[in-house]
Amino acid sequence: MTLDQAMKVQQKLISEIIPYARNPRKNQEAIAKVAGSLKEFGWRQPIVIDSENVVIAGHTRLMAAHSLGMEKVPVVVADDLTPNQVKAYRLADNRVGQEAGWDDDLLRLEIRDLEDENYDISLTGFDLDELGDLFDEPEEEKYADGQSGSMAATYGVPPFSVLDTRQGHWGNLRDKWREKIGDKGESRENTLSKSDSNVMSDMNNGVSLFDPVLAELMVSWFGVEGGKTFDPFAGGILGFVTGSLGMEFHGIELRKEQAEINQSRCTAAGLPCTYHNDTSENMDKYVEDDSMDLVFTCPPYADLEVYSDDPRDLSNMSTQDFFKVYKKILQKTFAKLKNNRFAIVVMGEVRGKNGAYIGTIPKTIQIMEDAGYKFYNEIVLINSAGTLPLRAGKYMQATRKVGKMHQNVLVFLKGDAKAAVADLGPIDMNLAED
Repeated sequence: MTLDQAMKVQQKLISEIIPYARNPRKNQEAIAKVAGSLKEFGWRQPIVIDSENVVIAGHTRLMAAHSLGMEKVPVVVADDLTPNQVKAYRLADNRVGQEAGWDDDLLRLEIRDLEDENYDISLTGFDLDELGDLFDEPEEEKYADGQSGSMAATYGVPPFSVLDTRQGHWGNLRDKWREKIGDKGESRENTLSKSDSNVMSDMNNGVSLFDPVLAELMVSWFGVEGGKTFDPFAGGILGFVTGSLGMEFHGIELRKEQAEINQSRCTAAGLPCTYHNDTSENMDKYVEDDSMDLVFTCPPYADLEVYSDDPRDLSNMSTQDFFKVYKKILQKTFAKLKNNRFAIVVMGEVRGKNGAYIGTIPKTIQIMEDAGYKFYNEIVLINSAGTLPLRAGKYMQATRKVGKMHQNVLVFLKGDAKAAVADLGPIDMNLAED
């Protein structure tokens, strides 16, 4: 026997159904929401009527069906109830719905899960005004540039899939970090090979500098205080930031002068950082398996920026050789990372000699997934335009290429997300301005 048979569900002409004249529940404001629910989910709960076709439960569904122009609706005839039971059931049905409460924390999680998937929240019956108390930040705690104060206090910046480095708050933090670190890119001057099309050149006046605010956010969001971070392409300031945030840093850098500069800065500041001068193809010599709590790296963007004339340098390699060695190094990190931990790769797309992208982003994702990682978060880092406005129009007119002013921050997971969150504990920002 089906559920419909057990409940005696039948289709009935809507014109034959009679609303109860003395229905005490006001429901006009809910009709549009219920109509939206019927369109999205279909009929999941029939209207309950008595033997005279008068509605016992489901007045709002009936009016919503009228508004949608439906000819028939599913009903259940409660012909086994006494007149007093019918009256009592009608009141009880309305009262039970009114008495139901909400667990705000669980409701917030459910709504945010739907928002992450770009689902129309109004179809749940909630609207933005109702949810304001759950999600809105106090107006007086917002920054002048529009960022939510309490979100920024908790996470540094709102943890959205787009991070905008052009915001004033971001710029202030970046300046404080760079003053603290003292990195002006001395060892990377005059290394840009494609300055006419290089987003990194625009960002940093011709020298690529890893953004310390991004480093702070990623370490705080996905690392754990007292743990260990590993960077197989440790050319920049990540070690200094990581050590300042309470994580032990281990990095491998091919260029001796860069490794020495990084090490001296960290040592002078008393930070727990170790830089090895070698290719990360040899990482087994320096890093034990299952020893790291975070893998965080910004590899060479193919040959976009040539760092040295060392044949082992990925930026010196052909596209085919680049991906071969790149894959080998990234996939070896999987064994070095503990279970239930995150790996972050900051990467940008690069054009080949034919003008088309070589696919660094999709290939990075595939490489990491083939190693055993799960692709967990995709973040777009928006950079300042620099001189791009002066050139973008020319590029578009001549080649139909758009001006590039973003990088991709790809977050991967090894193991189970819930276990990782439990292991890492609550996020506690240690902002540079503090």
